[in-house]
Amino acid sequence: MARDSQGARRGGRRGRQERTDEPGPIAPPYLTRQIPTFDILSEEGVARIEEESENLLCEIGIEFRDHPETLEYFRKAGATVEGVLVKFERGMCREIIQNSAPTTFQQHARNPERHVMIGGDAMVFSPLYGAPFVRDLDGERRYATIDDFNNFIRLSHQTPTMHHTGGTICEPTDIPVSKRHLDMVYGHIRHSDKPFMGAVTSGWQAQDTMDMTRMVFGAETFDSQCCVLGMINPTSPLVYDKDALESLHVYAANGQGTVVTPFVIAGASGPVTPASMLAQLFAEGMAGMALSQLIRPGSPTIFGINSMGLNMRTGAPVRFDESWKCVLGCGQLSRRLGVPFRCGGASTNSKIPDAQAGYESALYLNYTVQSGVNFLIHAAGSLELGLCISYEKFLLDCEMLGAISLMADGIDTSDSAFALADYAVTGPGGNFLAAEHTLARYKTAFFQSELFDSLSFEQWRDAGSNDAPARANLDVQTQLANFEEPAIDPGLDEALLDFIKTRKAVLPDSYV
Repeated sequence: MARDSQGARRGGRRGRQERTDEPGPIAPPYLTRQIPTFDILSEEGVARIEEESENLLCEIGIEFRDHPETLEYFRKAGATVEGVLVKFERGMCREIIQNSAPTTFQQHARNPERHVMIGGDAMVFSPLYGAPFVRDLDGERRYATIDDFNNFIRLSHQTPTMHHTGGTICEPTDIPVSKRHLDMVYGHIRHSDKPFMGAVTSGWQAQDTMDMTRMVFGAETFDSQCCVLGMINPTSPLVYDKDALESLHVYAANGQGTVVTPFVIAGASGPVTPASMLAQLFAEGMAGMALSQLIRPGSPTIFGINSMGLNMRTGAPVRFDESWKCVLGCGQLSRRLGVPFRCGGASTNSKIPDAQAGYESALYLNYTVQSGVNFLIHAAGSLELGLCISYEKFLLDCEMLGAISLMADGIDTSDSAFALADYAVTGPGGNFLAAEHTLARYKTAFFQSELFDSLSFEQWRDAGSNDAPARANLDVQTQLANFEEPAIDPGLDEALLDFIKTRKAVLPDSYV
């Protein structure tokens, strides 16, 4: 698809102001990769990883706990079921997936101009997922609230480099666990018209997501198209629990997308070497994706991963270690399997948006882009390896995503990219400041950001000597103050609120 270079290449306050002043198409709903991926594994290496994954599935097996329906699906498909342990014939999961799982699919948005493609050369960016804490604009680290959650939805909606509003961006701890999923799904629908993810912490919460999503898109579209995604996490090593299985069944049975995402911590929930981690991640992922296809052949599914190392002295997870190789390796495995790939993004161990946060996030984002990622979760806002979300870092990360969009563009070598006629005018020793080629392209030739400072020292000093987090702090306040809710049909809004009220009336208040 054609990119709107104005929307994609401008960042910060300037970009938002120019998009307001200059009418035109909205920013592209997703990116289309124009650069190659990086294969970290040789042909022999990737084949060995696949072989070891099959060894785990065939010889060790995976437990599917407290869900007889799942066991029956696998038994009928030809697997060996021993209690809750399932052992698969060699190549069985791969065959099931390749026979029916789509290699690409479209997720619908409430605004048709914001539909996204997932898979192939498409890249979709979404925010941090699951942070219990927030570092607010006063610098306080505290538990997140529903106001924080909705604020990050608003920021995601306004930011052109964020294509998707994600799922549980942060946990609204001021609402009971049993009810907060209703407020979060409503927040995605009301405060943005981009695609979103739904609840997955239990089967009935997943079903509430289905009911609300069907109200938004209508039965015909909901029954035939992907309108919502759900994150399905195995319990590594080699276990799927009841809640994950119930949610997977609800999403797949309704033809909605499952993002099957094993989470392996090297030395804790998996071995310490990247090769062993890759084999385990792939085995766990294939088992869940195969189940989605047994439930409803052709239902959208994504191979997702989360991997990190462990500080053996403190027991704390670490971001920058050999586990980053798993991102590249799993991207390669995903392409060979023929399914879309999901991984993490701008992650850091840092507790504040400082230099460490910037370095680690930039390095990790670079690996994710090279991996061929199709759906990038944790693309913005993460501190403390996802335990905390920061308003300032959210916008700073979004600026990096804008710069990444240029890298993903590759190099234009069409006739219009060259300026031979201007050389004839300027001649040797001339300059191109006023050249026709420059004047026609200077507004979109570079990524422009006001959060990443490019002023002279004197200009920076006279503007207040603000560092990047301080500039981001001001920008967050400006964006939230000027936010305009996307349009929604009043009847639909009323119906959603009535649904939420009815469901909350019968749900207990539970904070655990």
